[in-house]
Amino acid sequence: MTDTIGQSAGKIWQFLNDNGATSVSKISTETGLNKNDVQRALGWLAREEKISIELKNGRTESISLIE
Repeated sequence: MTDTIGQSAGKIWQFLNDNGATSVSKISTETGLNKNDVQRALGWLAREEKISIELKNGRTESISLIE
């Protein structure tokens, strides 16, 4: 399972690097990862302090890389 989460995290990191800040839904749609894999990988990236998660418009989360 750890390998799968790590691979998903890498895929998400690359997507954010190429496309900039975006929503969790768009990450799932554009990468082809299911929502559970996206959430696990975002937790991994957050724990490693690779991403920032900001609340936009009071309800939409925007995910971006920390530079």
